[in-house]
Amino acid sequence: MKKRFLLTNDDGIYARGIDALYHELSQDAECIIVAPEIEQSAVGHAITVFRPLMVRKARKGGNFFGYAVSGTPADCVKIGICELAGGPIDLVVSGVNHGGNVGINVIYSGTVSAATEAVTLGVPSLAISVDTHQEVDYSVAARFARRMAAFILEKPMPDVVFNVNVPPLPEDEIKGVVVARQSTARMIAKFEKRTDPRDNVYYWLTGETILPSEELDETDAGLLKKGMITITPMHCDLTRYDLLDDLRKRAAAAF
Repeated sequence: MKKRFLLTNDDGIYARGIDALYHELSQDAECIIVAPEIEQSAVGHAITVFRPLMVRKARKGGNFFGYAVSGTPADCVKIGICELAGGPIDLVVSGVNHGGNVGINVIYSGTVSAATEAVTLGVPSLAISVDTHQEVDYSVAARFARRMAAFILEKPMPDVVFNVNVPPLPEDEIKGVVVARQSTARMIAKFEKRTDPRDNVYYWLTGETILPSEELDETDAGLLKKGMITITPMHCDLTRYDLLDDLRKRAAAAF
């Protein structure tokens, strides 16, 4: 029986990255697109609870190609799996995102959060991003997503999010594929203070991501910068297991 994939993103249903994914993955599976009607970058794992979700059939060239949802990427996966897919989903693929998702950025990422939502529903998932905000050929990342989908389904792990990042290079210039841990790289935030034509003050978030030098050879952020495709297995359990025993002793004495 042919596999069934749900495709989503946080760049919006008309983004080029999800088109590239559909072109590649539909060769191996029935692909259902459920994506935000507008860009939802950096919304994290937000879900909509205080207003209804509007769902419309999106068309290109007069032809139906997916469902546009008035919500977040996590909303899209939840309603896609529970209502719109019309049957079981074997894999959720989120992307191809326009910009890398490494280090602490995965907390903010709508792309990664969509894949994480799939895992909470018991469906294996893949988030894939290309590490640039410039114009890019998404086909390289999409072709790797096809290979990665086959790899995941060889031994499905419904509790694991596979977070993949692809350097913005021609396919023959990519240095290799590596499994890497998540970096601690984070953006050092700055705000530019500006004034609009009516003298109202507003702020624009800027800043740069700082990568610790000791992480250059072993983390997603460092190895991606060296031209490698990185694969980082992630899960939803945020417990610091290394602290449990000590904290239990301290809590028993304190409380």
